[in-house]
Amino acid sequence: MVFLDMPAGLRRGELAGLKWEDVDFMDLHLNVTRSLVDQHVGPVKTEVSRKLMPIDEYIARDLLAWYAVTPYKKPSDYVWATDANRAGAKRGKQPVWLSTVMRDHIQPIARKVAIEKRVGWHTFRHTFSTLLKSNGEDVKVVQELLRHATSKMTLDTYTQALSPAKRAAQSKVVGMIRPKTPCTVVVPRVFGGIGVNP
Repeated sequence: MVFLDMPAGLRRGELAGLKWEDVDFMDLHLNVTRSLVDQHVGPVKTEVSRKLMPIDEYIARDLLAWYAVTPYKKPSDYVWATDANRAGAKRGKQPVWLSTVMRDHIQPIARKVAIEKRVGWHTFRHTFSTLLKSNGEDVKVVQELLRHATSKMTLDTYTQALSPAKRAAQSKVVGMIRPKTPCTVVVPRVFGGIGVNP
């Protein structure tokens, strides 16, 4: 589930709302047409969100591996259909509760590997955007992969510059306005509260 969500940048409701009929294994794309939040089906967030979404070959393989083991394989079945006894008559007819998956499975693993920040489904969407930007992807490509209406939304809300990228960008500007002579000043760096000269 995480290996589909993070590299696809799906919204939580879009992930929950996927049915097998939405997955095109031949052309490697998802047709995101519905959103499911707290077991209520509705449209996706915006008209732009309804675009076909490419999936990588490895994601398709992971989905095929899941398809091989899930008992719910009809085109109209949810990809993440619940098999819990407590679902009663809705067993297999509704997806798992993603908040439960996050609370009972993903967050404990995050804590176990010492991730201290709060992790939620939207964390994966933000991570996807930030990694695309740090890889140098064009903002229009990032916008379309996230299915945002405008690139402003992508840049202002989702994408964070990583520290090395910010330093490199600043260094480029400094190089444009300063002469290219070697810097001879030693700048002390603080390491564990101690000033260290590199």
